[in-house]
Amino acid sequence: MEIKPEALSGGGLDLRGCGFYCPAMREASLKFLETLVNTPSPVGFEAGGQRVWLDYVKPFADETFSDAYGNCVAVLNKGGSPRLMLAGHADEIAMAVNYIDENGYVYVRRVGGVDAAITRAQRVVIHGRNGPVKGVVGSVAPHLRKEEKDPKPPQMHELFVDIGVSKRAQAEKLVRVGDPVTLADQFEWLRGDLAVARAFDNRVGTFAVAETLRLLRESGSKLRAEVCAVSNVQEEVGLLGARQIAYSLKPDVAVVVDVTHATDYPTVNKQQHGEVKLGGGPVLMRGGCNHPEVVARLEAVARAQKIPLQYEATSGASNTDADVIFWTRGGIPCGLVSLPNRYMHSPVEVVSLKDLEQIPRLLAAFALSLKPGEQFKVRI
Repeated sequence: MEIKPEALSGGGLDLRGCGFYCPAMREASLKFLETLVNTPSPVGFEAGGQRVWLDYVKPFADETFSDAYGNCVAVLNKGGSPRLMLAGHADEIAMAVNYIDENGYVYVRRVGGVDAAITRAQRVVIHGRNGPVKGVVGSVAPHLRKEEKDPKPPQMHELFVDIGVSKRAQAEKLVRVGDPVTLADQFEWLRGDLAVARAFDNRVGTFAVAETLRLLRESGSKLRAEVCAVSNVQEEVGLLGARQIAYSLKPDVAVVVDVTHATDYPTVNKQQHGEVKLGGGPVLMRGGCNHPEVVARLEAVARAQKIPLQYEATSGASNTDADVIFWTRGGIPCGLVSLPNRYMHSPVEVVSLKDLEQIPRLLAAFALSLKPGEQFKVRI
């Protein structure tokens, strides 16, 4: 059964007079993506984003549930065989309140791969017990730094957040140690099918697996596999949620959706990092945790669906949830599908929505290709 591009369409968003136009993506899907990206989901505090995900995917599932730490699952064709796990991680990199000085300035520590150099002079939100608290990361004006002969990038512990108070007691009424801090940047169109946001890594993965379930539900095709769409937590600090939910679900095969580095902009060394372009289609990784037979099946269904693919190599770890899923319970055959992403782990991540809309089509076709009881084994 072909998963046609039209299944993802619904008029799109037409702002061509401004240069912004995404003609293919279904309007409700686009709204879901925007809401998902804009909803703060810092590591360890993913509940808000997970609620958005569950509310969207529930109409397309036979059942939904969450576990002790907030990993969320939507199941279609329960009892089918084999059991396919489609996973993306819900968490975004963030900071946490670490110390409040006597003047009410808030010092932070990183939670995940935050770059202190690009965090300075950003607007932030501290998610306090009584609601969000706006703040700015302080930056000494260049006029006051003229005498510095060799200015160095700041260290994370040197950054401070100004929340507009003058005493520690005032600050402590609003925030406390351990409160998560996220950047205030939101989803915006850049031009054409390109969009920018702070947290495409990896809300695009959870979006893709939810949309896959929708396509399968609406296709009318005979699905033999049980499909478990997963939005898992705490990837950015050690691939933790994926370990938990993969162990619990015990899938027969898994496909992880994440982002990968686009290398199509100045100063990136393609000889070192490979060639990945926005607009070139989803990316398959070969080697390491990526099971060769799963990769081969993804390639076969991509050809049948006329979905363009790009490739990247690994000499070891993929640095995604696939690294822990594939060795769980003695080995789960696993594949990784990635979305090209410029400027990863920054407030200005840029992706192509044309690339993104191909991923649910690819995953749905993969699910429909599975035969009852099918197993993936390396050919010896």
